[in-house]
Amino acid sequence: MDNENKSSNFLRHIILEDLRSGKVDHIYTRFPPEPNGYLHIGHAKSICLNFGLGDEFKGKTNLRFDDTNPVKEDTEYVESIKEDVKWLGFEWDNLFFASDYFEEMHKRAVLLIKKGKAYVCDLTAEEMRKSRGTLTEAGQESPYRNRSVEENLDLFARMRQGEFKDGEKILRAKIDMSSPNINLRDPALYRIAHASHHNTGDTWCIYPMYDFAHPLEDAIEGITHSICTLEFEDHRPLYDWVVRECEMENTPHQYEFARLNMTNTVMSKRKLKQLVDEKVVDGWDDPRMPTISGLRRRGYTPEAIRAFAQAIGVARSESLVDSKMLEHFIREDLKLRVPRPMAVIRPLKIVITNYPEGQVEMLDADNNKENPEMGKRQIPFSREIFIEQDDFMETPPPKYHRLYPGNEVRLIDAYFIKCEEVIKDEVGTIVEIHCTYDPETKSGTGFTGRKVKGTIHWVEATQAVPAEFRLYDALILDDREEEEGKTFLDYLNPNSLEILQGFVEPHMRAARPQDKFQFPRHGYFNVDPKYTTPEKLVFNLIVSLKSSFVIK
Repeated sequence: MDNENKSSNFLRHIILEDLRSGKVDHIYTRFPPEPNGYLHIGHAKSICLNFGLGDEFKGKTNLRFDDTNPVKEDTEYVESIKEDVKWLGFEWDNLFFASDYFEEMHKRAVLLIKKGKAYVCDLTAEEMRKSRGTLTEAGQESPYRNRSVEENLDLFARMRQGEFKDGEKILRAKIDMSSPNINLRDPALYRIAHASHHNTGDTWCIYPMYDFAHPLEDAIEGITHSICTLEFEDHRPLYDWVVRECEMENTPHQYEFARLNMTNTVMSKRKLKQLVDEKVVDGWDDPRMPTISGLRRRGYTPEAIRAFAQAIGVARSESLVDSKMLEHFIREDLKLRVPRPMAVIRPLKIVITNYPEGQVEMLDADNNKENPEMGKRQIPFSREIFIEQDDFMETPPPKYHRLYPGNEVRLIDAYFIKCEEVIKDEVGTIVEIHCTYDPETKSGTGFTGRKVKGTIHWVEATQAVPAEFRLYDALILDDREEEEGKTFLDYLNPNSLEILQGFVEPHMRAARPQDKFQFPRHGYFNVDPKYTTPEKLVFNLIVSLKSSFVIK
């Protein structure tokens, strides 16, 4: 992974300078997700960044769960996040939870009260919001702001003991209600929540707010470079205030980078959860979801995602990345290392009338023509085969070179066949095509008698393995701003999933979940780990073969 981690970015330059100047003598980073949902491709960028910098500079990287809100958190999310980080190819040096530090955080909150830097406030959430002011107007001080240290200590102790209801009281920092930075206008530090915590159970009924807990966690762990996304830039003065006023031994520094935004992609954990809760998708791991588990189930590889993360880089300014860029990297990763068997996803039966009835011959075929080291396989050929419906037209347009009445095409790794007759049912639907073959045109024999312009793929019919093919398109139709009265749900693509029943070569019976293949003309596919059974193969389309996207 060394080469993948050495992309040049401003954070890397900061670390190099910090080491050169002696500001730090080691690097300690962390990836700090909140366990309130599954990770998505934006988190993958952060994982690659934090763990990559730790690896490159021979430092340490913690996986730390910011589990300060018991109402929204669950052990299911904790386990999924661990799995995602490992799958991406990274190992954490330490596994921590914010809840490991609850006692220490409480102690620091008491210290702030004793210093006159925090007070218990009785304002409701709505009253607090109204009193904060605006970007142009200063906030109004709470009528409870000047409570004595003794009264605040007593009230905070009673908050911990469970004497008050949710929302009845809150601990706030005492900073500056006229600060131009609204985050410094006496922000909340502790809230009451009579809820069971996934890690601490019912030990606590007061929980630290994220902006209070996060800097303390970094300081406790000795993090040197606290890397987060740009929306936390305005929170940095509060981050520094908490570390300073809580008199922490270590002083971490926060650095911000631009989060990942992608076309045709939902990048909000709240919105992704809504898709799951309202059953718009098939769970967090639906292959249309940008979650790491969804990408894994669809067939993306950790190598492709890490290469994507390196290519998009790390910057200070927001930008929009074309989702086709991610598709480019999975194509590049798979093209030389997956086999290329044939699959027919919209079958049309062909009967080769001059081929001997009952005879089956075995033909040699390359597993991957671009990678001869993958060897060859044998495929059956007989009187009956399947081809794709769109590889035949009864009345073709000009320059159509596939099969039509009177025309001859080559079957990949087999023979030339010529369309002689079209068989239809009583309503005029084509059900079968009768062809003849030329035994002199067998692939590999060096036949040069004549040439044909069209070559099509096929699967022998009597031994073909039935399979389901799930074709995916973008979940979001476009990237327009949400119009008034509409939500992101109004921009969902109604055709983001198409399910087809077709056939694959007989040796594909041995395919197992997460095996990957390239099916000629269709794209790259992954054996679905959720719905594939010993009796039924289900293939997810990872990505089509062609792309107009070019990495410059």
